[in-house]
Amino acid sequence: MAVLVTRPHPDDETTAASLRARGFEVLKAPMLRFEPVAFSDDEDANYGAVIVTSANALRGIAPHLANSRLLKLPLFAVGEHTASAARNAGFATVIPADGGAAGLRDLVLASVKAKELKKASPLLYLAGADLARDLPGELGERGFTVVTHTTYRMSPVASLPGEVCYAFVANGIEAVLHYSRRSARAFLEAARAGGVEISALAIPQCCISAAVASVLRDAGASQVMVAASPDENALFEALDRALRS
Repeated sequence: MAVLVTRPHPDDETTAASLRARGFEVLKAPMLRFEPVAFSDDEDANYGAVIVTSANALRGIAPHLANSRLLKLPLFAVGEHTASAARNAGFATVIPADGGAAGLRDLVLASVKAKELKKASPLLYLAGADLARDLPGELGERGFTVVTHTTYRMSPVASLPGEVCYAFVANGIEAVLHYSRRSARAFLEAARAGGVEISALAIPQCCISAAVASVLRDAGASQVMVAASPDENALFEALDRALRS
């Protein structure tokens, strides 16, 4: 039996490889599709730092980063995965947070307190079109000016791959991994459209956060496991718990 990965491409490839290394069979059904948004740097803006809450934000502007002045700015990343993407993109000074967007906010505040960052200089927030948290507003309440540039959007995928629908009908999937509320909603819509919603919701749904889990519970899933922290290792631990129970 297989574990179904709903994470968008190309991150689904990394997840699939990690699962296979743990001995799992894997099926993939990316439920959100990455689409870059046109980006133009305002050369007159004197930013003090860049903040990023997703590696996709860097993918969205990758063609514009060669010799960009932005690469010389410190970049605050939401976690090590995003920090690694920033280093690969050419940013020299990358400071990763540990604890989601709230951790990133606190890291920025700590940098000001340590006099490593000046509050007077605006921050450039490279973001997706759909924000789960109002990070610019939270920083704005603390005296920062945050300029948000949308660099990508994630569009829902309307249908499941044929092999995935067949696997649900044949009871060939033992659990589903969910990474965001939007992808979970897209999964539910696609499962409904494919006529496999009952089969899909009858197996463990492993979610990276309680917010994601609420989407599945509201849809009628009875076996919902939540990662202890919002990272993939914790999600894999939730998967192990689900399959042992």
